[in-house]
Amino acid sequence: MMDYPLSLRSILYRAATVFPKKEIVSRDFSGIFRYNYGAMYERVCRLANALQRLGVAPGDRVASFAWNSHRHLELYFAVPCYGAVLNTVNLRLFKEHLVHCINFAENKVLFLDEDL
Repeated sequence: MMDYPLSLRSILYRAATVFPKKEIVSRDFSGIFRYNYGAMYERVCRLANALQRLGVAPGDRVASFAWNSHRHLELYFAVPCYGAVLNTVNLRLFKEHLVHCINFAENKVLFLDEDL
């Protein structure tokens, strides 16, 4: 029997406490980005706090229009751990479909990669 719940929050916390120095490598438009689980945990916590300051409430939808990078990974943890719903928007859709998907979901916040 496990002594902690198997949730995103507990998975992230365990990684940050058991493997805080384990390296994570990501690549985005600016190049290679390296950090570790300890730093990722801190960034995810700051992002969750930012959601609260932006007025996002548990159950609200938060859209992500981003490439597969460390920033997107942090959204994958911060949004559901905060209690909101992450709406990942498909980058390959036509403009009309993108607009429809974003508007239909009634997202409270949209996170956008700067090169899109």
